[in-house]
Amino acid sequence: MSIDIVTDALPAYAVDQRKNLKALLEETLLSEQQRWGCALCCAYATRQQSLIAKLEPVASDHLSETAVRAAKSAAALMAMNTVYYGALNHLNNHDYRAQPSRLSMIALTQTEVDKIDFELWAFAASAIANCAACLNVHEAELHKRGVTIERVQSALRIAATINAMATAMAAEGAHA
Repeated sequence: MSIDIVTDALPAYAVDQRKNLKALLEETLLSEQQRWGCALCCAYATRQQSLIAKLEPVASDHLSETAVRAAKSAAALMAMNTVYYGALNHLNNHDYRAQPSRLSMIALTQTEVDKIDFELWAFAASAIANCAACLNVHEAELHKRGVTIERVQSALRIAATINAMATAMAAEGAHA
């Protein structure tokens, strides 16, 4: 399947998102699995059903079933963590930060894909949720594993583009 299935679903005014998505998915800073898994994880993170429905079958042509499952896992995990840690970051009472979260996060340590891939996807999903605490944790983990700033930034560009596509598709869906 071609990425055109996804980009053709965008309204005419989303020309930048169309151009950016194509360029980012062809860019070689990230592996094919990293790029497509990041895009798919971000689509799940936006919760925009029409975007997910268009992107998932195209991404599945580039990802194993295991990688698709890992992208879903990263999105779900970050949906939980960005709420919890994002809220802690906003609270004036810092006593909560010293307390254990008591939330299971097994997916962070038992990923079915390369740890760097999963961390890139979690980082990108954190960007969509705008959680500073999660962004910083995943960015530090990526750098600890030798991932360059350029590669981290590539995942961030994918997140920004997917989020903008979700917004455009939601705006059009509001009039349907």
